[in-house]
Amino acid sequence: MIPQRIDRSFRAAASAVAAMILLLSWLSAAGSTSYAQDSGGHATRSAGKAIEVRGGDVIHSNAGTRCTVGFNARSGSSLYGLVTGRCAQGATRWYADASLSVLIGTTTSASFPGNDYALVRYTNSSVVFPGEVSRGSAGGVQDITGAANPTVGQSVCHVGRVTGYRCGTVTAVNVTVNYPEGVVSGLFRSNICSEPGDVGGPAFAGSTALGVIVATTGNCAAGGATYYQPVVEWLSVYGLSLY
Repeated sequence: MIPQRIDRSFRAAASAVAAMILLLSWLSAAGSTSYAQDSGGHATRSAGKAIEVRGGDVIHSNAGTRCTVGFNARSGSSLYGLVTGRCAQGATRWYADASLSVLIGTTTSASFPGNDYALVRYTNSSVVFPGEVSRGSAGGVQDITGAANPTVGQSVCHVGRVTGYRCGTVTAVNVTVNYPEGVVSGLFRSNICSEPGDVGGPAFAGSTALGVIVATTGNCAAGGATYYQPVVEWLSVYGLSLY
């Protein structure tokens, strides 16, 4: 299913306020493609222990956005969080909490459109950044030991901060999505439903990372599909590995 386009002639004639209203209506309509930023779970702190930020957790930016960390990765001794490029736009500093009191890192790179990925370099040594991901509604965590390109027919699970832990099958690879801002190519698609707040969540097959949620069609009431930015390309571009 190809995500809907916003009519160009209308956008050219409409004011900025009207265009924003139209976009918000389009994002919430059943059967449309959703690109909303994430909302939901946050970094955790166990009694007497350090704050932890892992894949599936929400982090907060100085730009007022909330983005889900797809996976944590490393390059040498440096640690990074993978977030979607669209969500990271305009953000330079990232925090573990909504009150912006625990600084965890800074944006080092972002690519959108064309791709939909960004990189947050973690700089706070008092915060722990596990290589695992939260399983959300399923409980517990999933250890992630590597990444691979998805294949059609492969089983995949993802964790959305709104709809939780869900599993299905990869239905297409090398998919193009038409965003209002431009085209993003090289994505893959599954038959798992999701909602706008799930964007940024990790997708994996067992301990193998496959991608990060970047767009949806439909919803979990009527059924739909989910689109993902592959992780292998992401890691290759930035010279990273999972741990």
